[in-house]
Amino acid sequence: MLTHLSITNYALIAHTAIDFTNNLTIITGETGAGKSILLDALGLVLGKRADLNTLRNSEEKCVIEAHFNITSYHLHTLFSELDLDYENDTIVRREILPSGKSRAFVNDVPTTLQNLQQLGNFLIDIHTQHQTQDLFSEKYQLNLIDVYADNGNLLKDYQQQLQSFKKYQQQLNLLKEQQSQAAKEQDYNAFLLDELSQANLKSGEQEELEGQFEVLANVEKVGGFLEQGYAVLSNEEFGITKQLYEVKSQIQKLAQISTKYENLYQRLESSFIELEDVSDELQAELQQLVADPQQLELINQKLQSIYQLQKKHNVSSIDELLEIQNDLSQKVAGVEYIEEEINAVEKLLQKTEGDLNALAQDLHSKRTSVLKALSSEIENLIKPLGMPNAQFDIQLAYSDTFLSNGKDEVNWLFSGNKGMQFGLLKKTASGGELSRIMLAVKSILAQKSKLPTIIFDEIDTGVSGDVADKMGTIMQEMGNYMQIFSITHLPQVASKGNQHFKVTKFDDDKVTTSTIKLLNTQERIQEIAQMLSGNTITDAALQHAKQLLN
Repeated sequence: MLTHLSITNYALIAHTAIDFTNNLTIITGETGAGKSILLDALGLVLGKRADLNTLRNSEEKCVIEAHFNITSYHLHTLFSELDLDYENDTIVRREILPSGKSRAFVNDVPTTLQNLQQLGNFLIDIHTQHQTQDLFSEKYQLNLIDVYADNGNLLKDYQQQLQSFKKYQQQLNLLKEQQSQAAKEQDYNAFLLDELSQANLKSGEQEELEGQFEVLANVEKVGGFLEQGYAVLSNEEFGITKQLYEVKSQIQKLAQISTKYENLYQRLESSFIELEDVSDELQAELQQLVADPQQLELINQKLQSIYQLQKKHNVSSIDELLEIQNDLSQKVAGVEYIEEEINAVEKLLQKTEGDLNALAQDLHSKRTSVLKALSSEIENLIKPLGMPNAQFDIQLAYSDTFLSNGKDEVNWLFSGNKGMQFGLLKKTASGGELSRIMLAVKSILAQKSKLPTIIFDEIDTGVSGDVADKMGTIMQEMGNYMQIFSITHLPQVASKGNQHFKVTKFDDDKVTTSTIKLLNTQERIQEIAQMLSGNTITDAALQHAKQLLN
């Protein structure tokens, strides 16, 4: 429940701090005195967007702070999900700086407006006059039925399944789109893959073939170089190996005289062996070198095929072609894979749809089972409110479409008087009747959903006399199990409160200021008497006020 509210530098309020109790709290004041400012300030605490124009003094910051006792609300999980520090006595603070920047805090931890809005849904329900139109909303009507039927867990299961169903639908649509696109490209990709596969490409093959081609294309030149090199090394009289052999023999003799020449001899021996090996390889290459025009042509054809594929695919190596071949292979095979995946998702979708239909049918059955009782309870609540012959006929139609809250479409039909035909609520109920119906609905919601705090902003508009007294009694009874605020102009309602605040506006030094004051018993008598008789308070009005309070 809301235990404390402080407002600084907001609209007409310079500073005020108010403590609240549970049960029914009344707020009264002249039209324009600033009662709505309290609601707007609370709206900021609950995540409403800030307006710089609301600063009373544009050079100072605005601070609105609300204290809530949430011991029995079981909000630990919500605080954890919102990454907030939980406290039984939670403080929500909103600051608007002169720069226009807005900041929000929960228990002195900075947070976002979205978090405030989510938290606010569990703290206060502010009912303004225009929200009576919610009665015309199918979503609101179904929500009332679900709260009455205790469908919370069932509805949660349905919505989780609906989320899965939509996810599988999206997956299926995406896969079918991919399948359609792949089918369009399938023939061309298969052709490209076959072309690359026929080329029988191997990594490093291009460099090897290019080397072989150069040799075969220049076989005479290569043979001449090999022959000349071999002759220089191996000529019996003047060849390098012959001369090196002579040098080696002389150094060998030196090594026999002194060991210090042994190293020179070993180096010459190694050089001689290496040159002999080179000479042998030159001879072997020379013997193997044969002009082969046919092999040259085959190599040339292979290379031209490689070059054409590289140009076609805009690459410069066989390794890149092999990557393209692998990619094409996956795409071609992927068409079959997509088909398998589509089948798998279709099975999941079919199962989820079955589960979803079962949950929707359960919701429909539970809703249908409480319609008569819900109608009767609303009728009984509004009978003493000047609507003794009002009747409701709540109808559910089971649709073929999965909606956000089931497959039900709802029609609330209403008849306000005897002999009057049923018609849609929004077309047959007057504004005053809608206010009374909404109070009855809020009373039911409050008992069933355990709302902590409800603020009624002139929900009694359009009624008076005994009806107003009965509406006040309903709010008083609601205050026995939750915190109720009622902003009212009716003395019958004002007299029902456990706590009564008055909002007053006055001018001081050309500045208009609103204040809010907790009234004592005598002040309450004066305020209610003024509500009864106007500015001139009569003795009769004072007596009537005392009677109302007693």
